[in-house]
Amino acid sequence: MSSPHATVTSDPEAAPTTTTTGTADPRLPYDAGLLVLRVVLGLTLAAHGSQKLFGWFDGGGLDGTAQFFESVGYPSGKLMAVVAGLSETLGGLGLALGLLTPLAGAAVVGTMLNVVAVDWEKGFLGGIEYPLVLAAGAAALALAGPGRFAADRALPVLRDHKVTYGAAAVVFGAVVAGVVLLVRS
Repeated sequence: MSSPHATVTSDPEAAPTTTTTGTADPRLPYDAGLLVLRVVLGLTLAAHGSQKLFGWFDGGGLDGTAQFFESVGYPSGKLMAVVAGLSETLGGLGLALGLLTPLAGAAVVGTMLNVVAVDWEKGFLGGIEYPLVLAAGAAALALAGPGRFAADRALPVLRDHKVTYGAAAVVFGAVVAGVVLLVRS
């Protein structure tokens, strides 16, 4: 038999931060943890993207990034620089804000899988561990959802996160990454 003083709700997302008995909401640490992960991962990626697009933070800008893409076998280095820069910048900002989280996660996963493929010959501790961690973090956020402290909560379609949205987005990001890698010479 449940306590007459406990708050009962069928929607865990709508649960208050404390119950009527004064105990803390058990989802609060989960949501706070997702917020920290989203902000740190998202802003890190947005900074990397702005290096590619604008040359900020000692980045190469579009021209330097285009030269790099051409040097590792991608056709149309300038286009690839724009795509990678936008994917990192907009995907990172989307993750940080919790806005369109599954799509933001897909953009990051696809971009980071390309980085892993390019640096594969360097080995795990030779350079692929960093993009692998970024891809895993983005995939985890796409699957778990952004938590309650996110802009997605204002969007009716994404308010109630479904793991199928996240799984579909991660698969989409991986497929697009595969297609992009196929055009690489």
